[in-house]
Amino acid sequence: MRLLAILALCLCGSLAVEDICTAKPRDLPLTPMCIYRRPEMKQTETDEGELEAPHATNPRVWELSKANTRFALSFYKSLAASKANKSNIFMSPISISTAFAMTKLGACDKTLEEIMRVFQFDTIKEKTSDQVHFFFAKLNCRLYKKANKSSELISANRLFGDKSLNFNQTYQDISELVYNAKLMPLNFKEKPELSRNVINEWIANKTENRIQDVIPEGALDANTALVLVNTIYFKGNWKSKFDKENVFNGEFYRSETDQCTVSMMYQETKFRYGLFQEDKVKVLELPYKGDDIRMVLIRPNDGVNLAEVESSLDLKKLVKWMDSIKETTVAVQIPRFGITDNFSLKDKLQSMGLRDLFDPNKCSLPGMVEGQQNDLYISEAFHKSFLEVNEEGSEAAASTAVIATGRSIKMNRAFFNANKPFLLLIREVSINTIIFMGRVADPCNISV
Repeated sequence: MRLLAILALCLCGSLAVEDICTAKPRDLPLTPMCIYRRPEMKQTETDEGELEAPHATNPRVWELSKANTRFALSFYKSLAASKANKSNIFMSPISISTAFAMTKLGACDKTLEEIMRVFQFDTIKEKTSDQVHFFFAKLNCRLYKKANKSSELISANRLFGDKSLNFNQTYQDISELVYNAKLMPLNFKEKPELSRNVINEWIANKTENRIQDVIPEGALDANTALVLVNTIYFKGNWKSKFDKENVFNGEFYRSETDQCTVSMMYQETKFRYGLFQEDKVKVLELPYKGDDIRMVLIRPNDGVNLAEVESSLDLKKLVKWMDSIKETTVAVQIPRFGITDNFSLKDKLQSMGLRDLFDPNKCSLPGMVEGQQNDLYISEAFHKSFLEVNEEGSEAAASTAVIATGRSIKMNRAFFNANKPFLLLIREVSINTIIFMGRVADPCNISV
């Protein structure tokens, strides 16, 4: 039985469309082999905040963005549960969703249904699963084709298939049209290690060499049929930079009894900020130049553990915070740090209900290879990410994060001191898409 390896990070077909960003559904013949159609509309949450889509946003694209956020929060909780409370976490949930959306193109039966459910795609008010790809194309246009050149947000997708296999042309066409994922033939059967090196080099090239060796040695073998890759790279400068003269040695409290000295950055200026006593958190938003991408920091109040905040975090609460924070003068103090994180996605996704995809006896992926009905399955899925936060801004691959620090504090100012474990998000503002998400629990040995 052939294996299908899929990698999520940490981008000539016969379908001709002049500009996918302006195309209408009727212009895109997105018809995979199998389509999942709900027998009835799934009841979505009605209390998550504003239901209407932002101005000039397709309502279904707005729903896809919310679906991706729901998945991001659910997956983060699954990941956090598998790690110690003192471990740092960093990931790109949109990268993971994109990689598995590409996988969905070839899925049928219960495998397709599980992908739709686990990634929350079935919450979109469109009855058929093929429309998800159209909305992903539109979402990608919002995220990656901006006029603003003050920051870099680049996504790349690629299919690496064994050269002995005849891949379904419709699958290739839709992958290239929607995700710009061209197929590169490799010789997995005879040269799996060389193929692994080729894929890892492609990923490193697309992420400015920040992400390397994503696929570990031995992960590919002669049975590997296909590797799907999504990469995301972000680099942005703060709209309000931190002065190097204001960097100082400060204490970071990993717990009430465990502390260390880190390089802390500081500035005092106007940011969007909120104190939510009922939720026991402070929320601060730090914009990058251009204002369309921003970092959100969520710090538990003194005496409150981050795990308590993580366990209760959901889309309704996040939307409330984003809608409620107001611009005010804030004295900000935050560590300078860098994080690299990597992990297998398989067991986390299985615990969330994505089981058949990884089961060689149950997986149904007939839409990928011509003449291959049910002899493909996903053997593994890997994610690796990088984050650096300093005075200038942030750089991240497959995930990103950044923030600031403080020294002299005026008593009549709001004060945000990230001197204990905190959550961070990097989000696109107009449709509130979470690009990167993580936890800084121990910056003590990762200062930059």
